[in-house]
Amino acid sequence: MEQRTLLALMVFSSLIILAETNDQKPAVEIYSLHVDCKVTSRFAHTVITSRIVNRANESREATFEVELPKTAFITNFSMSIDGEVYPGIIKEKAAAQNKYDSAVSQGQSAGLVKITDRKLEQFHVSVSIAAASKVTFELTYEELLKRQLGKYELLIKVRPKQLVKHFQIDVHIFEPQGIHFLETDSTFMTNELTKALTKEQNETKAHILFKPTLDQQKKNSELGETLLNGDFVVRYDVKREATAGDIQVVNGYFVHYFAPQEMPVLPKNVIFVIDRSGSMTGRKIEQTRDALLKILQDLRQEDHFSFITFNHKVLEWKGSLLPATEENMASAAALVQTLTARGGTDISGALLAAVGMLDKAKGLPERSVSMIILLTDGQPTSGERNVEVIQENVQKAINGKYALFCLGFGFDVSYKFLEKMALSNGGIARRIYENADAALQLQGFYQEVATPILMQIEIQYPENSIEGLTKNNFKLFFEGSEIIVSGKISNELDLLPVEIKAQSHTSNLTLKEEANVKEKEQVFQNQRYIFGNFIERLWAYLTIQQLLEKAISAQEEDQKALEAQALDLSLQYSFVTPLTSMVVTKPQQQEELANKPTEADNEKPSNLPAGASSKRFHSRMPWEDDAVAVGVRGGRPADRLRSELQTGINRRMFSTVSRFRDAIRAQPTANGDPQLLLQLPKQNERICLNIDKRAPTSVHLLSDPEQGLTVTGKLGDGVNHFVQFDINYVNPPVQIHVYTHAILVSHNNKNNWLSWTTSTSSTIQGLKVSVEKERSVTASLPDVVTVKISLVRFPEDFLGLYFLNTDRFSNKVTGVLGQFYSKAQFGSNSNNDQRAVERLLGVSGSDHKVSRLESASEPVSCWSIDLTP
Repeated sequence: MEQRTLLALMVFSSLIILAETNDQKPAVEIYSLHVDCKVTSRFAHTVITSRIVNRANESREATFEVELPKTAFITNFSMSIDGEVYPGIIKEKAAAQNKYDSAVSQGQSAGLVKITDRKLEQFHVSVSIAAASKVTFELTYEELLKRQLGKYELLIKVRPKQLVKHFQIDVHIFEPQGIHFLETDSTFMTNELTKALTKEQNETKAHILFKPTLDQQKKNSELGETLLNGDFVVRYDVKREATAGDIQVVNGYFVHYFAPQEMPVLPKNVIFVIDRSGSMTGRKIEQTRDALLKILQDLRQEDHFSFITFNHKVLEWKGSLLPATEENMASAAALVQTLTARGGTDISGALLAAVGMLDKAKGLPERSVSMIILLTDGQPTSGERNVEVIQENVQKAINGKYALFCLGFGFDVSYKFLEKMALSNGGIARRIYENADAALQLQGFYQEVATPILMQIEIQYPENSIEGLTKNNFKLFFEGSEIIVSGKISNELDLLPVEIKAQSHTSNLTLKEEANVKEKEQVFQNQRYIFGNFIERLWAYLTIQQLLEKAISAQEEDQKALEAQALDLSLQYSFVTPLTSMVVTKPQQQEELANKPTEADNEKPSNLPAGASSKRFHSRMPWEDDAVAVGVRGGRPADRLRSELQTGINRRMFSTVSRFRDAIRAQPTANGDPQLLLQLPKQNERICLNIDKRAPTSVHLLSDPEQGLTVTGKLGDGVNHFVQFDINYVNPPVQIHVYTHAILVSHNNKNNWLSWTTSTSSTIQGLKVSVEKERSVTASLPDVVTVKISLVRFPEDFLGLYFLNTDRFSNKVTGVLGQFYSKAQFGSNSNNDQRAVERLLGVSGSDHKVSRLESASEPVSCWSIDLTP
């Protein structure tokens, strides 16, 4: 790695304007598209303006899509149609949602923002415009740019999907520290397009302009296809001096950047805790092996390391940390190459083993950084399975001594669980996306934390002169990153002193600096790059981010207070954050919401939070919630069925969309009775319900008078599985009859048949019924438990039943399944409940002896109970 440190800026914005085409010229034409990005001292302000005209002789729909970084906050959006402006209004999320519920009940779509990949989220809005009419879309977002791996990178994704008469990208950069180098790159650039790119640069400013003509945009002169489809990238570095950082001041607010360079690297003591459970099989375990082999090569000679691998059993590689010698790394590489995946997931046992190994480690360098890096793709299914208990135990064991980094592989993990555990222990969480480059993602994360150069950093300012100071104590500083502190200067100060104390590899450091406030403010006066009081907005942005992060690991009372502060700032500075929403009003008073999704929102719901039974067959439930009931087809010996699944006779079942089918057949009973699997609310325990074979054909599964919801199921004639479910709603009065051949929706004596062979949806007074072709049907109503029914054709047709948002059930819920959501409670056990073979379960006033289901190869997280409806 070079001795000089690059300053990394990452801005991602992608523009996709979709429009209908008619031969060579589109009927809905984008005649102007302008991306204007101003980067002022790490704070980026981007405005995207698209002007569209409908050249058809009838109304057409224009769609505006923009991809922006997940870390950005939308600050403004507007549509202007024939001179009428429709602005977006930012409100408290709860209030906006209540206002929007009426629009949802009328069948209008929801959600203008969604996560599209590991770095981006997409803003999407469509509007119908009359013939010969014009519409102008304008979206603004802001972001405090994070330094990663020593580079600033400004990425603009360009996909207009048609030729644009007036196309322009403007990037203005102003860095008072000075610009060390500047370069541009593009995935779609040709020799002809290069002529449309200009770059101007002086000591502190840069302007990049990309303005291709129509002819330059064309793939060839004959066709009207555009070349503009890919990434437009700007990279630059700033000059740095060996000081206590750089302080900038505007209108009484200051920001302090600290990124020391050319310092010795602290030795690391790192334990890799690797999930090798059944769901890691195939591509995941292969990519993990590839990444670990590369990471081993990046260990420094002064580092110490070890491996702990786990499924339902925890295995320590050597029992202690070893120096990173060639011999030890070769031995570790041999271990990595033999990693295979099977079994359950004992996250708790693995993490506590890692902490114990660090606690008893001997011969480690006196000044070194100890860390645990956890990689898992699932949730705890063995050992301790209560995530709150795991978080508490791990935090108590670590006790501030080590840093914990949690990597969640894919979407079957509970990101909230990993994020809270990491943030509570001085680390961060990161999702690893299941893409072809997953191994590179793992390596990239490791590179970010591979070179710690400072620890125990404390940055001090005059106590009585600064208000609203952001975080100023940091456990670790990694080469290539940057510390940012901001606040408001409350008193009239001529000089702003700062003192930094930290520990390096060789000594304790004390760095001091004084900033002349008037001189610093003079730097930013009369700069055309400035957009408003940018340091004040930067301070608000950083404060909101840190309050939200702190709230994740806070106690409930403190969490509410932190979120209240973040909400006030979000509204004051007009930021769309996880606590606010932008209400976008269209013509005819239609309203849609732009909410800020979080990484925890971007995962497949895991109806079995500890999902052992589905995990055994390398996948989990595809819908998120804290409870599930699944109709399971019985009638075959368990061993035979397990063998068929494991040997891949019916591998077509293992598609991403139909992962729940594994669980549907995970536990058939030997006597042929069907099973129902469900998650006990707030207890993190699964129950396997065996319906007595003397049960009537029709089974009353659930009824909740306060929810206005009743669900019954019908067993097939002479078979032991469900072939029909009936869902009845009180308000609106709708009956949904789900058969294996079709779906019947009845309302006010009107029948509407829906086919399994087509994806479709219909809405009745807010109740939305959606069919996913040959997969599932979902019935959802605001503030009511969502019901999802899956279709299984393997080899005979039958149905599976799921409940989502089960926290909405009232305490009056009854039925074979319903009673477990309000009246089920395990009795105390003198032995370790997690290891017990039998326990007592109280249900509706009666005690039932339940037993843990087990297999020869691995534990099954399910307590079996026989019921007669």
